[in-house]
Amino acid sequence: MLTVLLVTFPFFALVLAGFVAAHRRMLPLEAIPGLNGFVLYFALPALLYRFGSTTPIAQLLDASVAGVYALCALVMVAFAVAMSLNKRIRWNDASMGALVAAFPNTGFMGVPLLAALLGPASAGPIILLIFVDMIVTSSLCVALSRLDEGEGHGGRAMLDAGKKALRGVAANPMPWAILLGAAASALEYKLPLPVEQTVWLLADAASPVALFTIGAVLARAQIQANHPMPVSDYLPVTLMKLVLHPLLVLGVGTAAIQLGVPLEPFALTVMVLVSALPSASNVSLLAERLGADNGRIARIILVTTAVSFLTFSGAVSLLT
Repeated sequence: MLTVLLVTFPFFALVLAGFVAAHRRMLPLEAIPGLNGFVLYFALPALLYRFGSTTPIAQLLDASVAGVYALCALVMVAFAVAMSLNKRIRWNDASMGALVAAFPNTGFMGVPLLAALLGPASAGPIILLIFVDMIVTSSLCVALSRLDEGEGHGGRAMLDAGKKALRGVAANPMPWAILLGAAASALEYKLPLPVEQTVWLLADAASPVALFTIGAVLARAQIQANHPMPVSDYLPVTLMKLVLHPLLVLGVGTAAIQLGVPLEPFALTVMVLVSALPSASNVSLLAERLGADNGRIARIILVTTAVSFLTFSGAVSLLT
Protein backbone atom coordinates (compact mmCIF):
# COMPACT_ATOMS: atom_id res chain seq x y z
CA MET A 1 0.00 0.00 0.00
CA LEU A 2 2.84 2.41 0.85
CA THR A 3 4.49 1.71 -2.49
CA VAL A 4 1.21 2.51 -4.29
CA LEU A 5 0.77 5.72 -2.32
CA LEU A 6 4.27 6.80 -3.30
CA VAL A 7 3.27 6.46 -6.96
CA THR A 8 -0.17 8.08 -6.66
CA PHE A 9 0.82 10.91 -4.31
CA PRO A 10 2.46 13.18 -6.95
CA PHE A 11 -0.64 12.97 -9.16
CA PHE A 12 -3.04 13.96 -6.38
CA ALA A 13 -0.53 16.54 -5.11
CA LEU A 14 -0.71 18.30 -8.49
CA VAL A 15 -4.52 18.36 -8.21
CA LEU A 16 -4.18 19.87 -4.74
CA ALA A 17 -1.69 22.42 -6.04
CA GLY A 18 -4.16 23.54 -8.70
CA PHE A 19 -6.94 23.75 -6.12
CA VAL A 20 -4.86 25.89 -3.74
CA ALA A 21 -3.61 28.12 -6.55
CA ALA A 22 -7.13 28.91 -7.74
CA HIS A 23 -8.67 29.10 -4.26
CA ARG A 24 -6.05 31.61 -3.09
CA ARG A 25 -6.29 33.45 -6.43
CA MET A 26 -2.60 32.87 -7.22
CA LEU A 27 -4.12 31.60 -10.46
CA PRO A 28 -6.86 33.99 -11.65
CA LEU A 29 -10.16 32.20 -12.20
CA GLU A 30 -10.29 33.82 -15.64
CA ALA A 31 -7.15 31.86 -16.60
CA ILE A 32 -8.73 28.45 -15.95
CA PRO A 33 -10.57 28.23 -19.32
CA GLY A 34 -7.22 28.86 -21.02
CA LEU A 35 -5.58 25.99 -19.15
CA ASN A 36 -8.57 23.78 -19.86
CA GLY A 37 -8.45 24.69 -23.54
CA PHE A 38 -4.73 23.91 -23.78
CA VAL A 39 -5.25 20.45 -22.26
CA LEU A 40 -8.42 19.65 -24.21
CA TYR A 41 -7.37 20.88 -27.65
CA PHE A 42 -3.60 20.38 -27.66
CA ALA A 43 -1.88 18.37 -24.93
CA LEU A 44 -4.38 15.58 -24.26
CA PRO A 45 -5.12 14.83 -27.95
CA ALA A 46 -1.35 14.61 -28.50
CA LEU A 47 -1.05 12.17 -25.59
CA LEU A 48 -3.96 10.05 -26.82
CA TYR A 49 -2.54 10.00 -30.35
CA ARG A 50 0.85 8.89 -29.01
CA PHE A 51 -0.70 6.10 -26.95
CA GLY A 52 -2.99 5.06 -29.81
CA SER A 53 -0.32 5.03 -32.50
CA THR A 54 2.07 2.97 -30.35
CA THR A 55 -0.54 0.45 -29.17
CA PRO A 56 -1.32 -2.71 -31.20
CA ILE A 57 -4.56 -2.18 -33.09
CA ALA A 58 -6.09 -5.40 -31.67
CA GLN A 59 -6.05 -3.85 -28.17
CA LEU A 60 -7.89 -0.78 -29.48
CA LEU A 61 -10.64 -2.91 -31.04
CA ASP A 62 -11.35 -5.24 -28.11
CA ALA A 63 -15.14 -5.73 -28.24
CA SER A 64 -15.12 -7.62 -24.92
CA VAL A 65 -13.65 -4.64 -23.06
CA ALA A 66 -16.02 -2.18 -24.73
CA GLY A 67 -19.10 -4.36 -24.25
CA VAL A 68 -18.59 -5.19 -20.57
CA TYR A 69 -17.70 -1.61 -19.69
CA ALA A 70 -20.63 -0.14 -21.65
CA LEU A 71 -23.05 -2.56 -19.96
CA CYS A 72 -21.80 -1.49 -16.54
CA ALA A 73 -22.08 2.18 -17.50
CA LEU A 74 -25.72 1.69 -18.52
CA VAL A 75 -26.50 -0.08 -15.24
CA MET A 76 -24.81 2.71 -13.27
CA VAL A 77 -26.77 5.42 -15.09
CA ALA A 78 -30.08 3.60 -14.59
CA PHE A 79 -29.41 2.94 -10.91
CA ALA A 80 -28.19 6.47 -10.16
CA VAL A 81 -31.18 8.07 -11.87
CA ALA A 82 -33.63 5.74 -10.09
CA MET A 83 -32.03 6.48 -6.71
CA SER A 84 -31.85 10.25 -7.25
CA LEU A 85 -35.25 11.16 -8.70
CA ASN A 86 -37.55 12.86 -6.19
CA LYS A 87 -39.69 16.00 -5.89
CA ARG A 88 -36.62 18.27 -5.83
CA ILE A 89 -34.19 16.37 -8.05
CA ARG A 90 -35.79 15.96 -11.44
CA TRP A 91 -34.47 14.45 -14.69
CA ASN A 92 -31.95 17.19 -15.46
CA ASP A 93 -30.23 17.03 -12.07
CA ALA A 94 -30.64 13.25 -11.76
CA SER A 95 -29.07 12.58 -15.17
CA MET A 96 -26.08 14.83 -14.45
CA GLY A 97 -25.70 13.04 -11.11
CA ALA A 98 -25.79 9.73 -13.00
CA LEU A 99 -23.10 11.02 -15.34
CA VAL A 100 -20.70 11.79 -12.48
CA ALA A 101 -21.54 8.38 -10.99
CA ALA A 102 -20.61 6.54 -14.20
CA PHE A 103 -18.06 8.80 -15.95
CA PRO A 104 -14.56 8.59 -14.40
CA ASN A 105 -11.89 11.24 -14.93
CA THR A 106 -10.03 8.98 -17.34
CA GLY A 107 -8.75 11.59 -19.78
CA PHE A 108 -7.29 14.15 -17.38
CA MET A 109 -6.24 11.77 -14.58
CA GLY A 110 -6.55 8.12 -15.58
CA VAL A 111 -4.29 8.12 -18.63
CA PRO A 112 -1.11 9.37 -16.89
CA LEU A 113 -1.86 7.71 -13.54
CA LEU A 114 -2.56 4.21 -14.86
CA ALA A 115 0.31 4.40 -17.33
CA ALA A 116 2.62 5.10 -14.39
CA LEU A 117 1.11 2.29 -12.31
CA LEU A 118 0.56 -0.44 -14.90
CA GLY A 119 2.85 0.51 -17.75
CA PRO A 120 2.18 1.27 -21.43
CA ALA A 121 0.21 -1.97 -21.88
CA SER A 122 -2.71 -0.29 -20.10
CA ALA A 123 -3.07 2.30 -22.88
CA GLY A 124 -5.24 0.18 -25.18
CA PRO A 125 -8.06 -0.53 -22.70
CA ILE A 126 -7.90 3.02 -21.31
CA ILE A 127 -8.33 4.61 -24.73
CA LEU A 128 -11.22 2.28 -25.54
CA LEU A 129 -12.97 3.14 -22.24
CA ILE A 130 -12.60 6.87 -22.92
CA PHE A 131 -14.30 6.33 -26.27
CA VAL A 132 -17.19 4.39 -24.68
CA ASP A 133 -17.73 7.07 -22.04
CA MET A 134 -17.75 9.90 -24.56
CA ILE A 135 -20.02 8.17 -27.08
CA VAL A 136 -22.37 6.12 -24.88
CA THR A 137 -22.42 7.40 -21.28
CA SER A 138 -22.32 11.14 -21.86
CA SER A 139 -24.71 11.10 -24.83
CA LEU A 140 -27.26 9.00 -22.92
CA CYS A 141 -27.15 11.26 -19.85
CA VAL A 142 -27.49 14.43 -21.91
CA ALA A 143 -30.51 12.90 -23.66
CA LEU A 144 -32.09 11.87 -20.34
CA SER A 145 -31.56 15.38 -18.96
CA ARG A 146 -34.12 16.72 -21.44
CA LEU A 147 -37.00 14.59 -20.11
CA ASP A 148 -38.07 17.56 -17.96
CA GLU A 149 -39.11 19.35 -21.14
CA GLY A 150 -42.73 18.35 -20.66
CA GLU A 151 -45.05 15.45 -21.30
CA GLY A 152 -45.66 14.77 -24.95
CA HIS A 153 -42.48 16.57 -25.91
CA GLY A 154 -40.07 14.69 -23.65
CA GLY A 155 -39.27 11.98 -26.20
CA ARG A 156 -38.58 14.45 -28.97
CA ALA A 157 -36.54 16.65 -26.64
CA MET A 158 -34.54 13.58 -25.60
CA LEU A 159 -33.85 12.69 -29.25
CA ASP A 160 -32.80 16.26 -30.07
CA ALA A 161 -30.55 16.34 -27.01
CA GLY A 162 -28.98 13.04 -28.04
CA LYS A 163 -28.21 14.45 -31.49
CA LYS A 164 -26.68 17.56 -29.94
CA ALA A 165 -24.60 15.42 -27.62
CA LEU A 166 -23.24 13.42 -30.55
CA ARG A 167 -22.45 16.66 -32.39
CA GLY A 168 -20.60 17.76 -29.28
CA VAL A 169 -18.59 14.55 -29.34
CA ALA A 170 -17.77 15.16 -33.01
CA ALA A 171 -16.47 18.64 -32.12
CA ASN A 172 -14.30 17.21 -29.33
CA PRO A 173 -10.70 16.61 -30.48
CA MET A 174 -10.18 13.65 -28.13
CA PRO A 175 -12.13 11.00 -30.11
CA TRP A 176 -10.50 12.19 -33.31
CA ALA A 177 -7.06 11.86 -31.71
CA ILE A 178 -7.98 8.33 -30.67
CA LEU A 179 -9.20 7.44 -34.17
CA LEU A 180 -6.13 8.94 -35.84
CA GLY A 181 -3.85 7.10 -33.43
CA ALA A 182 -5.69 3.83 -34.11
CA ALA A 183 -5.38 4.39 -37.86
CA ALA A 184 -1.65 5.10 -37.50
CA SER A 185 -1.28 1.90 -35.48
CA ALA A 186 -3.17 -0.17 -38.04
CA LEU A 187 -1.16 1.26 -40.94
CA GLU A 188 2.11 1.29 -38.97
CA TYR A 189 2.44 4.95 -39.94
CA LYS A 190 5.09 7.17 -38.38
CA LEU A 191 4.87 10.94 -38.34
CA PRO A 192 7.75 12.89 -39.89
CA LEU A 193 10.39 13.28 -37.19
CA PRO A 194 9.99 17.06 -36.57
CA VAL A 195 6.20 16.68 -36.38
CA GLU A 196 6.49 13.64 -34.11
CA GLN A 197 8.81 15.51 -31.74
CA THR A 198 6.34 18.40 -31.57
CA VAL A 199 3.42 16.07 -30.82
CA TRP A 200 5.48 14.19 -28.21
CA LEU A 201 6.41 17.47 -26.47
CA LEU A 202 2.74 18.40 -26.24
CA ALA A 203 1.96 14.91 -24.95
CA ASP A 204 4.58 15.29 -22.21
CA ALA A 205 2.84 18.47 -21.04
CA ALA A 206 -0.58 16.81 -20.79
CA SER A 207 -0.23 15.04 -17.45
CA PRO A 208 0.99 17.87 -15.17
CA VAL A 209 -1.17 20.57 -16.75
CA ALA A 210 -4.29 18.37 -16.78
CA LEU A 211 -3.91 17.44 -13.12
CA PHE A 212 -3.25 21.04 -12.09
CA THR A 213 -6.28 22.12 -14.12
CA ILE A 214 -8.53 19.58 -12.37
CA GLY A 215 -7.70 21.19 -9.03
CA ALA A 216 -8.27 24.68 -10.39
CA VAL A 217 -11.64 23.71 -11.89
CA LEU A 218 -12.73 22.16 -8.58
CA ALA A 219 -11.72 25.27 -6.65
CA ARG A 220 -13.63 27.51 -9.05
CA ALA A 221 -16.72 25.32 -8.80
CA GLN A 222 -16.59 25.45 -5.00
CA ILE A 223 -16.17 29.25 -4.99
CA GLN A 224 -19.05 29.80 -7.40
CA ALA A 225 -21.48 27.25 -5.91
CA ASN A 226 -21.16 27.25 -2.13
CA HIS A 227 -24.86 27.32 -1.18
CA PRO A 228 -26.04 24.96 1.60
CA MET A 229 -27.05 21.48 0.54
CA PRO A 230 -28.07 18.33 2.43
CA VAL A 231 -25.43 15.61 2.45
CA SER A 232 -28.06 13.17 1.15
CA ASP A 233 -28.06 15.05 -2.17
CA TYR A 234 -24.48 14.20 -3.04
CA LEU A 235 -22.99 11.58 -0.68
CA PRO A 236 -24.93 8.58 -2.16
CA VAL A 237 -23.69 9.40 -5.67
CA THR A 238 -20.16 9.76 -4.31
CA LEU A 239 -20.36 6.24 -2.86
CA MET A 240 -21.80 4.94 -6.14
CA LYS A 241 -18.80 6.30 -8.03
CA LEU A 242 -16.02 5.21 -5.70
CA VAL A 243 -17.44 1.91 -4.43
CA LEU A 244 -20.34 0.59 -6.51
CA HIS A 245 -18.92 1.39 -9.96
CA PRO A 246 -15.60 -0.52 -9.57
CA LEU A 247 -17.33 -3.41 -7.77
CA LEU A 248 -19.90 -3.66 -10.56
CA VAL A 249 -17.21 -3.72 -13.25
CA LEU A 250 -15.24 -6.32 -11.29
CA GLY A 251 -18.32 -8.51 -10.81
CA VAL A 252 -19.60 -8.29 -14.37
CA GLY A 253 -16.11 -8.70 -15.82
CA THR A 254 -15.36 -11.75 -13.67
CA ALA A 255 -18.71 -13.30 -14.62
CA ALA A 256 -18.01 -12.61 -18.30
CA ILE A 257 -14.64 -14.38 -18.10
CA GLN A 258 -16.25 -17.38 -16.41
CA LEU A 259 -18.88 -17.50 -19.16
CA GLY A 260 -16.16 -17.69 -21.79
CA VAL A 261 -16.02 -14.06 -22.96
CA PRO A 262 -12.46 -13.45 -24.25
CA LEU A 263 -11.68 -10.73 -21.70
CA GLU A 264 -8.08 -10.66 -20.52
CA PRO A 265 -7.57 -10.45 -16.72
CA PHE A 266 -5.13 -7.56 -17.21
CA ALA A 267 -7.72 -5.64 -19.22
CA LEU A 268 -10.27 -6.27 -16.46
CA THR A 269 -7.83 -4.85 -13.90
CA VAL A 270 -7.48 -1.71 -16.00
CA MET A 271 -11.27 -1.44 -16.30
CA VAL A 272 -11.79 -1.76 -12.55
CA LEU A 273 -9.12 0.83 -11.76
CA VAL A 274 -10.57 3.24 -14.32
CA SER A 275 -13.96 2.79 -12.65
CA ALA A 276 -12.36 3.53 -9.27
CA LEU A 277 -11.18 6.96 -10.48
CA PRO A 278 -13.01 10.08 -9.26
CA SER A 279 -15.77 11.68 -11.32
CA ALA A 280 -14.84 13.55 -14.50
CA SER A 281 -14.29 17.22 -13.69
CA ASN A 282 -15.69 18.47 -17.02
CA VAL A 283 -19.19 17.24 -16.08
CA SER A 284 -19.44 20.38 -13.94
CA LEU A 285 -19.14 22.54 -17.06
CA LEU A 286 -21.72 20.41 -18.88
CA ALA A 287 -24.16 20.62 -15.95
CA GLU A 288 -23.82 24.40 -15.89
CA ARG A 289 -24.50 24.58 -19.63
CA LEU A 290 -27.61 22.38 -19.31
CA GLY A 291 -29.02 24.34 -16.37
CA ALA A 292 -28.59 21.56 -13.79
CA ASP A 293 -27.66 22.15 -10.15
CA ASN A 294 -23.95 22.66 -10.65
CA GLY A 295 -23.41 23.06 -6.89
CA ARG A 296 -24.46 19.44 -6.36
CA ILE A 297 -22.34 18.16 -9.25
CA ALA A 298 -19.30 20.16 -8.09
CA ARG A 299 -19.58 18.73 -4.59
CA ILE A 300 -19.72 15.17 -5.93
CA ILE A 301 -16.64 15.76 -8.09
CA LEU A 302 -14.77 17.46 -5.25
CA VAL A 303 -15.53 14.73 -2.69
CA THR A 304 -14.76 11.86 -5.09
CA THR A 305 -11.45 13.49 -6.05
CA ALA A 306 -10.42 14.02 -2.42
CA VAL A 307 -11.49 10.61 -1.13
CA SER A 308 -10.19 8.67 -4.14
CA PHE A 309 -6.61 9.30 -3.02
CA LEU A 310 -7.27 6.56 -0.45
CA THR A 311 -9.93 4.47 -2.21
CA PHE A 312 -8.12 4.37 -5.56
CA SER A 313 -4.79 3.58 -3.90
CA GLY A 314 -6.53 0.80 -1.97
CA ALA A 315 -8.00 -0.61 -5.17
CA VAL A 316 -4.57 -0.59 -6.81
CA SER A 317 -3.05 -2.32 -3.79
CA LEU A 318 -5.69 -5.06 -3.87
CA LEU A 319 -5.63 -5.69 -7.62
CA THR A 320 -1.91 -5.48 -8.45
